[in-house]
Amino acid sequence: MRIFAFFEKLLEPTAVPADQPPPPAGLVAFYWHYARQARGLVFLLFLVGSIVAVLDTTIPVFIGRVVTLVSNNAPADMLHAAWPQLLGMVLVLLVLRPAALLAQNLVTNQAIAPGLTNLIRWQSHWHVVRQSWSFFQNDFAGRIANRVMQTGPALRESVVAGTNAVWYILVYGGGAILLLAHSDLWLALPVLVWFLGYAALLRYFVPRLRDRSRAMSEARSGLTGRVVDSYTNILTVKLFARPRDEDDFVRQSVDEHTAAFRNQVRLITRFGFTLATLNAGLLVGTGTVAVWLWSVGAVEVGVVAMALPLAWQISNISGWVAQNVTAIFENVGVVQEGMRSIAVPLQMSDRADAGELEVDRGGVRFEHVQFGYGTERGVLHGIDLTIAPGERVGLVGRSGAGKSTLVNLLLRFYEVESGRILIDGQDIVLATQESLRRHIGMVTQDTSLLHRSIRDNIAYGRPGATEAEVRRAAARAHSLDFIEKLEDWQGRKGLEAHVGERGVKLSAGQRQRIAIARVILKNAPILILDEATSALDSEVEAAIQEQLDDLMKDRTVIAIAHRLSTIARMDRLIVLDEGRIVESGTHAALLESGGAYARLWQRQSGGFYEHGIPTDRDAAEDEVSLEQNETRTQWPGQRQVNTGR
Repeated sequence: MRIFAFFEKLLEPTAVPADQPPPPAGLVAFYWHYARQARGLVFLLFLVGSIVAVLDTTIPVFIGRVVTLVSNNAPADMLHAAWPQLLGMVLVLLVLRPAALLAQNLVTNQAIAPGLTNLIRWQSHWHVVRQSWSFFQNDFAGRIANRVMQTGPALRESVVAGTNAVWYILVYGGGAILLLAHSDLWLALPVLVWFLGYAALLRYFVPRLRDRSRAMSEARSGLTGRVVDSYTNILTVKLFARPRDEDDFVRQSVDEHTAAFRNQVRLITRFGFTLATLNAGLLVGTGTVAVWLWSVGAVEVGVVAMALPLAWQISNISGWVAQNVTAIFENVGVVQEGMRSIAVPLQMSDRADAGELEVDRGGVRFEHVQFGYGTERGVLHGIDLTIAPGERVGLVGRSGAGKSTLVNLLLRFYEVESGRILIDGQDIVLATQESLRRHIGMVTQDTSLLHRSIRDNIAYGRPGATEAEVRRAAARAHSLDFIEKLEDWQGRKGLEAHVGERGVKLSAGQRQRIAIARVILKNAPILILDEATSALDSEVEAAIQEQLDDLMKDRTVIAIAHRLSTIARMDRLIVLDEGRIVESGTHAALLESGGAYARLWQRQSGGFYEHGIPTDRDAAEDEVSLEQNETRTQWPGQRQVNTGR
């Protein structure tokens, strides 16, 4: 056990600093990026593999030597005359070779297999999880995870197999040629011809194996992505009674994978047949030359006994190497496919000189901000907005007006295309993203919880929070009562209960309250509420609204809500339309102005105004006006209502 522990500790995957340079895009450079972190072990594997190959080369030599001794000595005299040679052979076969094989297995199985595999997985995950939000929006989560998980063992296997197999055949084959040539140059000729044929065989088949392996790996990841997508959205599949459509969706990928698989193994079969023919030629050629040389008295019978096992062993090794070469390039294909998610530069990395954002007051300013997800039409057009420290601002507008985009830019999920965003006078581009988001708490409409305990989900807002602080946050979010009644499928209760993937074990309202508790615990100076109470019933919403009012005190708040009644009490409402601010003011002032906000309010309230006004005829005219505005590229002008602030 001590020797196992020694080798196992030679490479601890998570002990190596994860913040390595980003994995490079070139295949060889990508391999070296990870292999160099275990280069001592790779060299050790190379060394012990060479020793094993040399020791294996001695076996046919021993066979030939024994045959020679038996042929040249009388039975009564052989042991007395040859016991030192025989003892040396015994020591090599019983002691040295098993010891070398043990060392090779210890390096491969105890040090490299778990260590390098999980080092690659750990560092790949570390890099991928820091990709931008849009990176994950553009691919299946299942496919990304599959690439991270499969690249580690594939890269490790190809490095180990390449070191063992290729080097073994070179050492063993080279040793065989030297031994045969030492006995007679003609004996080395069949092996030399075989080596040339083997090299030509690899040159032809290996690139094709690599390409077909990559195609099969891509098909396998696509299949995994589709299967995971169906499972992740199983509720939608059930609600719309569409399992047959999901069958078709997955069947297409299964068929693509089957075709790629068949294409690969077809080439492997051709490779195996060609190699078997080449090996047969080696055996026949070596045997013919050896017997001919013996028949003319050029070599002893012991040389024949040595040459044939050497040729047979080379044939066996070449088959083993061929299998390893196939596996190597199948794994190379997996690595190449995995590189499509791993060897991707961070799309929104922090600047080299980025510092920690310091937030004392929480003032936010958007200066001439333009953004359009790279489209010509754009989404936000010259947004100028100042939010004073402690001010509560509501963003209002139809779907697609740019409300969520504005918030996403503040969180730096995307970079502004022009203009800048300041917090307490600091350009957020000059701050690290982690320090920026530490100062912002957000409750989203589509609340997603981690598949962990409720305590872990709440404490996610502030790692290291005490039990009392977690319970206090849950109580303030009106969630402690239902939490204490929960029990999961493994009998864990209360805060220990697990919530299922994305929180599926809880109702939408319960998930929302857990998310609010998490933000309460985070206690950030800037608070974003994106439809924060949309999933709550009226009674719970009223109760939580009191807690939100308390949470919003002395904080800068940006709230988005389609139900205008939930943000009517904000200090100021900002009305967006087609990426421009068209109105700004208090709820009452905006109603009195009779502009865009008043028309939106009219739609939701059915004509009941706090301050009385538009008639049904006016509302109908406003409806037509709003529909016309949807086709305009911009509003005629921006209305600013003086609120006295």
